[in-house]
Amino acid sequence: MLAVISKEDDRYLVRFERDLPNSVEQVWAWLTENDKLVQWFTELRVEELREGGFMKFDMQDGTFEELEIIELKLGSILEFTWAEDRVRFELYPETGGCRLVLIEKINKITNHTPKDIAGWDVCLDVIEALLDGRAIASRKDSWKVKYEAYVQVFEKLTPN
Repeated sequence: MLAVISKEDDRYLVRFERDLPNSVEQVWAWLTENDKLVQWFTELRVEELREGGFMKFDMQDGTFEELEIIELKLGSILEFTWAEDRVRFELYPETGGCRLVLIEKINKITNHTPKDIAGWDVCLDVIEALLDGRAIASRKDSWKVKYEAYVQVFEKLTPN
């Protein structure tokens, strides 16, 4: 299922929700512990896990971008800058597991936006698989299918 994309004032909100049979603590570890984080997002690292702290994004060219942590509630909320945008993870305890919500707040839709959103969608698939002890056969194949779907979604949202 694709993310729900809506327009709020002058920006877009992309919302993913996953109901997982795992505890909040287990899922939080995959979002914030570098040994787990690297398994689903190889370029992203937590440097200082606190409000005002930062994440690091490896640009794969020898440089790193610092992503400021805007909001942090341990075991519940992690929000950080993502270039001009923001990425927010929320965890909610539920009977038999938890709900993982990922919201990206996008200021401007570009040609790269569907790539990023497809990437987040695949990342969530990978987290879910890792928590379940499974592997994703081909992240690239999964990304390509999702990317093509998101291109169509964003074309409808931002007609020329």
